[in-house]
Amino acid sequence: MKRILLALILLIIAIPAVMVGMQFVDHDDDAPAQSAAPMNPEQQVIRGAYLARAGDCMACHTARGGQPYAGGRAIPTPFGTLYAPNITADKETGLGSWSAKDFWRALHHGKSKDGSFLYPAFPYPNYTKVTREDADALFSYLQTVKPVHQVNQEHALRFPYNYRILLAGWRALYFTPGSYAPESKQSVEWNRGAYLVQGLGHCSACHTTRNAFGATVDKSDLAGGLIPIMNWYAPSLTSDAEAGLGKWEMAHITALLKTGASPRSTVFGPMAEVVSQSLQHLTDSDIQAMAVYLKSLPQNDPPPALDTAQPDKATADRILQTGSKIYEQQCAECHQANGQGIAPAYSPMSGNRSLTMGSAVNPIRMVLNGGFPPSTEGNPRPYGMPPFGQALNDQEVAAVVSYIRNSWENRAGFVSPQEVNRYRSIPLD
Repeated sequence: MKRILLALILLIIAIPAVMVGMQFVDHDDDAPAQSAAPMNPEQQVIRGAYLARAGDCMACHTARGGQPYAGGRAIPTPFGTLYAPNITADKETGLGSWSAKDFWRALHHGKSKDGSFLYPAFPYPNYTKVTREDADALFSYLQTVKPVHQVNQEHALRFPYNYRILLAGWRALYFTPGSYAPESKQSVEWNRGAYLVQGLGHCSACHTTRNAFGATVDKSDLAGGLIPIMNWYAPSLTSDAEAGLGKWEMAHITALLKTGASPRSTVFGPMAEVVSQSLQHLTDSDIQAMAVYLKSLPQNDPPPALDTAQPDKATADRILQTGSKIYEQQCAECHQANGQGIAPAYSPMSGNRSLTMGSAVNPIRMVLNGGFPPSTEGNPRPYGMPPFGQALNDQEVAAVVSYIRNSWENRAGFVSPQEVNRYRSIPLD
C-alpha cells in the first residue's frame, strides 16, 4: 500500500511534467562530438570497445549462458523485474537501426529511439555525464558486435510501475541531464578519475543509498547503501569507518581495483564481477586516476549504526567464547590466530573495515555462502572461501561473526541468529 501511494504521488507530478516536456526538445541531441583530433573509424571502434569495458555493459546486457550483448538478463528491483535489452547490431531486435543521435539520447537523456522514457535501472543518471565523443565511440563499437536476433523480453513490473508515464514524475524530481564538467582547481588525472567514477563506472548506483522511489540520494553520494534485492552492502567510499580510502596507500587502492585483492582487503559479491568484467581491463593510468579521485573524497567517521540490540556483558562473553572456538577450528588456518591473514591470498580480519561496518550483512553472507574473489590477470588463481552454512547453525554463524567483529582491534555490533537466518536462503549473487 505504501508503494502504491508513492506511485500515485509520482503520477501527480508526472502529468504536469509531461505537459512541460511537450513544450521543448532536447536541444543538445545534435551536439557534435568535441575532440582535439578526430578519430578515424577504426580508432573510434577500438575506443568504444574500451569504453564498453569501462561501463561494464556486458554484465547487464548478457544473460547467463547467452550471446554477448543480446540482452535477456533479469534485473530484479523492489518494483518488479526488468530485462536488459538486446544491444547487438541486429536491425530488428537490437541497435542496428539506431543512429548515433538515438544512442546519445539514450545515454544522455534516458530516452529510447522512439522518445519513450527508459527505466533508471539503466543508469542514465550516471551515463548522462559521458561526453558526446565517447558516446559516439561506444555506439560505433556496438555497431560492430555480431548481430543476434533475439526479441527483448517484456518487463515484469508490478502495477502501477509498469506505466512509463510515472517516470515523468521521477525524472522531474531526480534526473538532470548534463555531461561531466571538469573541476578547474583539480588536476587532469583527478578529473579523469572523477569522470570514470561518476559516469561510465556508475559507482553511485551501488554505493549510494536509494530512497523509496528507487532514486539515489544526492546528499549520501557514495556514502554506502544496501543494494536492493541483492542484499549486499556496498560500503561507504566517503568514510574511513567503512571503506573510505583516505588512509589507504595508493598502491593498495590500485591493486584492489585492478586485481580484486590487496594487502588491506579483497572484493567479493557484486564487486567481484565488476573487477572481473570491467576494472581489470582498464589501463593502469585510468585505474590510477580513479584511485586518486576516490582517495580525495571527503572522509567522515561517524560511529557505525548498529543493526541489532547489543547483548549484556555475560551474554556477550558467552557468545565471544563460542565464536573464538569456531574461529580457531574453521578460520585460523587461513586468517591466522592473530587475525592478520596471509596477504594477498587470505584477507586480514584485524582492522578490516569491511567487517566492522554498521551492517554485518557482508561477513554473514561470506560465512554462509563462501565465495571467490575474481580471477584476474594480476591474480589469476585467487584463493576462495568455502561455505560454512551447511556446517554451522544460525547461532554459531552469529557467534563467529560477532567474534570477528569484536576481536583484535575490531569493535562493532554483535550479530543475532535472527539476522543470520534472514540471509541464509539468499544466493551469493
